[in-house]
Amino acid sequence: METQSLAKRLFARPEAGPAILLMLLIVVFTAINPTFLSVLNISNTLAFTVELGLIALAMTLLMTAGEFDLSVGSLFGLTPVLMWTLFNAGTTSLALAFLVAMAVAALIGAVNGWFVTALKIPSFLVTLGMLLVARGTALYITDGFPQRTWSAEGQWVADVLVGSVQLGDLRLYMSLVWFVFFALLLHYVLTGTRVGNWIQAAGGNAGAAAARGVNVARVKVGLFVLSAAMAGLAGVISSIRTSAANPNSGTGYELETIAMVVIGGTALSGGRGTIIGTVIGIFILRLMRNGIVMVGVPGLAYNIFIGAIILGMMALHSWLDRRNQSGG
Repeated sequence: METQSLAKRLFARPEAGPAILLMLLIVVFTAINPTFLSVLNISNTLAFTVELGLIALAMTLLMTAGEFDLSVGSLFGLTPVLMWTLFNAGTTSLALAFLVAMAVAALIGAVNGWFVTALKIPSFLVTLGMLLVARGTALYITDGFPQRTWSAEGQWVADVLVGSVQLGDLRLYMSLVWFVFFALLLHYVLTGTRVGNWIQAAGGNAGAAAARGVNVARVKVGLFVLSAAMAGLAGVISSIRTSAANPNSGTGYELETIAMVVIGGTALSGGRGTIIGTVIGIFILRLMRNGIVMVGVPGLAYNIFIGAIILGMMALHSWLDRRNQSGG
């Protein structure tokens, strides 16, 4: 009975379905193409996965609070453009340029939060508008062309953010360390602190949360700042790793990160979020993109698979919720 009870509790968790799907993907792709789990492929997959994953981690907290941020993809492109424009022009050091660019990203997040909380405009509309503003700014600064290439060697900022270590054939970047750090930190914040309770309360029932003394507006503004800053950080890390600051970088990332969060089990309506589930969702989508190419499926079919997974996982989460509520 205890074993059955434990299994029931495990399968009732929102992370259960995504975890099973992730293991199934690994088994299927490896069976079709054994090089899927090769050291080189793992290394290449991790390098890009964690950059996009940083955005998804912050998006998890924001969606738990009942809001969205569609501007993260454009901030992924704008922040490194600002940083490298300042540095390449000889205006500032790389470290100062990084701080200025991150401050601008955080300010944009604060503006998003102010529009949503003070003017009561839906976050979907606010961040859609900011998406266009941020992307247009990046294109204007660069005249629509990628920044000229540069060498970041010898810059301590580059080493701290994207330094790498070679373990045989496996190359690991510092970005993986940052991803693990933020995943653990935000998981603790969401599940083990009063702030986490405020976030879930704000998304579950903002009126009731405010009545209990939660400053809902402050919580949401803080989460918009976090979302923008994490998107900016991810963009900077990507630009250093690839030696390119393209104003069009990050196009479509806003929808992909939301998909990662939803697949992981965070409720679209707010009130329930899971960092563990988001981490699983991140790897599901990135391994799916990598795996369908390695097994010979045309890359253009990626969206078909992702759409099917989103629909399937939403149906699964809905079924589990109904079953838990009925006590079945």
